[in-house]
Amino acid sequence: MAIIYAVFSASNLIAPSVIAVIGPQLSLFFSGVVYSAYIAVFIHPYTSSFYTLSVLLGIAAAVLWTAQGNLLTINSKDSTIGRNSGIFWALMQFSLFFGNLYIYLAWHGKSHITDKDRQTVFITLTVISLVGNFLFFLIQRPDPELAPSDDSESLLPADISDCGSVVASQSLGSQAWNAFKKSIELAMTKEMLLLSTAFAYSGLELTFYSGVYGTCLGAMTQFGENAKGLIGLSGILIGVGEILGGGVFGILDKCHRFGRNPVVFLGLVTHFVAFYLIFLNIASDAPVAPEEGTHMQAYIQPSVHVALICSFLLGLGDSCYNTQLISIVGFLFPEDSAPAFAVFKFVQSITAAVAFFYSNYLLLQWQLLIMVLVGFLGTVSFFVVEWTVIHSRRDSDYDSI
Repeated sequence: MAIIYAVFSASNLIAPSVIAVIGPQLSLFFSGVVYSAYIAVFIHPYTSSFYTLSVLLGIAAAVLWTAQGNLLTINSKDSTIGRNSGIFWALMQFSLFFGNLYIYLAWHGKSHITDKDRQTVFITLTVISLVGNFLFFLIQRPDPELAPSDDSESLLPADISDCGSVVASQSLGSQAWNAFKKSIELAMTKEMLLLSTAFAYSGLELTFYSGVYGTCLGAMTQFGENAKGLIGLSGILIGVGEILGGGVFGILDKCHRFGRNPVVFLGLVTHFVAFYLIFLNIASDAPVAPEEGTHMQAYIQPSVHVALICSFLLGLGDSCYNTQLISIVGFLFPEDSAPAFAVFKFVQSITAAVAFFYSNYLLLQWQLLIMVLVGFLGTVSFFVVEWTVIHSRRDSDYDSI
């Protein structure tokens, strides 16, 4: 995972160039093929192919996520970007629910996973992912709306390249270079610098809920023989929180009048409650415990119910944060969405890689403390961007009426 996210981070620098040259749909398709190949490796795993595909997956992930943000933005308006971000997030997180539910039911009570068990899962996942790759071609790409103007320079090539079209007057190399430069320029803007702390927090908590927390539950010997099975149940409840959050925030997007800040604040409070309960419930050495687990106890008698409630809260808080980050990036940079999402995923993935590295060495309370500090700073930074930039834009819209 550290290799994947390290390569993912670096590859975000070239992702906008790839999308500018071949368009977002082909970018999604070819990246998805790499995802399918990575899944297929586990049917008959070999060390060399496993690490090779991990590197290639990092590159593909950067292109795929940037193209996804680009397509989501060009198929949305300012008034619908929040709703569409919520719907997208909820649909994506259904994989957490159904995938972990299948694993829990199929492998429940098994102390050893046979080759046949593993192959059945990964053959199924490979076929599903390949079908999904071809469905990318059904995504609509609206033609760029050409605003009436006497000035021909108003028809910017960047507007057209955002929709995946090739501008005849520009060479492919020029388009790629311009997309790369735009990513660097956007990374230096005040809005992106402020949001980078929020991006970083999303990477840290991504690592925690997707890798660290499940490991902690499985290492708790005081949970009994079913401790390993809690990993699947935890994944299900994380998925339920993600789906509920994404669905609610998508459906109710037009109902809130106070912008994105209340949702982000809800996500922060939800995560802080989860972190506090985890601190009380899970042994401090659980992330670094040996294979046989830990016999230490935290500050309360370990409770399975509390542990699973925390899983739900982690998913709900993550959906609060990510749906609003996707929404604000698409809202702020509608004409440069590919470079903007590349910057977003660059910061997120590099902090995720760092977190996957230190999670093998730091005790639980220090990992929680890092997330609390970065989460607080990231939320404050998000508030500043929402208040200053978004509200000033709304004021200018009113003045122009």
